Amino acid sequence: MSGRHDTAAGIARVYRGSFVHSTRDAALEILNDFVLGVDKSGKITFIEEGKNVDRLAQEQGFNTADVENLGPGEFFMPGMVDTHIHASQYTYMGTALDLPLLQWLNTYTFPVESRYRDLKFARDVYTKVVKRTLRNGTTTACYFATIHTDASLLLGQIADDLGQRALVGKVCMDINPMVPQYKELLDESKDETLRWVLQYPRVKPVVTPRFAVSCSSSLLDALGEIARSSGLHIQSHISENKEEVELVKQLFPDCLSYTDVYLKHGLLTDKTVMAHGCHLTDEELKIFHKNGASISHCPSSNISLMSGILNVRNVQKHKVKLGLGTDVAGGYSASILDAVRRAIDTSKVLTIEHPQLRPLTFEEVFWLATLGGSEGMASYNPSEGNLPPNHFRYVLFHSS
Repeated sequence: MSGRHDTAAGIARVYRGSFVHSTRDAALEILNDFVLGVDKSGKITFIEEGKNVDRLAQEQGFNTADVENLGPGEFFMPGMVDTHIHASQYTYMGTALDLPLLQWLNTYTFPVESRYRDLKFARDVYTKVVKRTLRNGTTTACYFATIHTDASLLLGQIADDLGQRALVGKVCMDINPMVPQYKELLDESKDETLRWVLQYPRVKPVVTPRFAVSCSSSLLDALGEIARSSGLHIQSHISENKEEVELVKQLFPDCLSYTDVYLKHGLLTDKTVMAHGCHLTDEELKIFHKNGASISHCPSSNISLMSGILNVRNVQKHKVKLGLGTDVAGGYSASILDAVRRAIDTSKVLTIEHPQLRPLTFEEVFWLATLGGSEGMASYNPSEGNLPPNHFRYVLFHSS
């Protein structure tokens, strides 16, 4: 196995030891006694068997005495990818989990998110959540912020300054009858979305209609056009809770399904990440596959808010891109490792109810937490036979 041999930036560090990662052919691959080189720009230049270290030293221009050897119980693995997290809800993570989705939003979420007009408050919370997720091994995150443009820009700046790759979304919503002070006017939402489009080396914008329930058809149309014309990613929620699904049917009677709402408004593309999808039908999953859209599996919040359980095997059967999300604060932990545990647990619950199903293995869920999330946030369509680019960043773990 060999990597790229581009020495233009110069080798900054070389590591030797065990590496664990996923590939498109293997859910989990363990590489014992391998050597990995990183150039001065932070990019991986090569990864090869340790027996080749002398040849690599000559080719890449480093001294073998400078190779950093991993200790017992240490290994490198790809940074984990959180495909769905509400940075603005971090303040009450692990609490307020006594209500189902729609009542939970009105009682807890919208009043808290209203506070992010205060940039001092926003800076304090957003700094804490980015630092926490990085400590947890999350090197890439797909963040929901709030409707406040300046605070959303601040989240992007903080993530970039702290070295985390991220998609950051300013939330868009022009309907909120239960908490009317927390919404935007249609034109305001469009204009602020255009103003918010940020560009940092590691952080990109993502068009973020909160969900169909809180957006008018006119706003969804406008956001679809912004995403199309600017080539932006899109994120939202879909089929999280049965009450929500029924409400969407009432609000959009001309649409065939919840998926059809986003499809008709230009919001279901190969750059779309939709959270949850617990109650998607087979026909909807076929549309996801055809359009290259991905699903963020959020097992912790699905259970905590009593929303449902995603049948991951059925999503896989339909060849839909799939990653893992913590969904803070419906999810009670900002750790993707916890999402790994909950994904395995919920798959076992489904197997109890449907013995013909196989529970997910640790190896399979490791894939979802790393390569699956990377593919889910990449722009490619598996129905067209394309492959995504690799976006791995390695982190050092201690198994002791």
